[in-house]
Amino acid sequence: MSEMKKDEIAEDQALMGEEGLETEVMADELEALRAERDEMRDRFMRALADAENIRKRGERDRREAEQYGGSKLARDLLPVYDNLKRALDAAGDETRNMAKGLVEGVELTMKELIAILGKHGVQPVAPAVGDAFDPQVHQAMFEAPVPGTKAGDIIQVMTEGFMLHERLLRPAQVGVSSTPKS
Repeated sequence: MSEMKKDEIAEDQALMGEEGLETEVMADELEALRAERDEMRDRFMRALADAENIRKRGERDRREAEQYGGSKLARDLLPVYDNLKRALDAAGDETRNMAKGLVEGVELTMKELIAILGKHGVQPVAPAVGDAFDPQVHQAMFEAPVPGTKAGDIIQVMTEGFMLHERLLRPAQVGVSSTPKS
């Protein structure tokens, strides 16, 4: 009987060894599955963040296209504005009296053009003589020493500039005083 007990004990130890080995294998598999789960969770969170960034970028691009999409057309219409303004400035009192209807037509066309540009966010940048030169919205076409002015003062405005919402569409072209400080 003692031999039988020894066989049973050996058999039980063999079974226990297999169970211990099986438990160890299961623990390794469980650890591998946890690592895979964590990796998948990380990849999912990154993909979710990427999708959110793409959505935000798309929304920003759509807004910018809506606001600034017509900038090329508006820029192309600015010479028309300049020519109408020159025509009105060139018409003296005599011309205004002789061709009153024509001058009124040009003035109405100019007002309509300004209204349409304004409707789409285009606003004039009209500096006055004596204003300080601002390189963000003005383009210096020449410098000249003019008595009674300070260096950097605007002495002449050639063309008005225009802003499209917050962006500069065209800078105002100006002459700037270069009178040295005394």
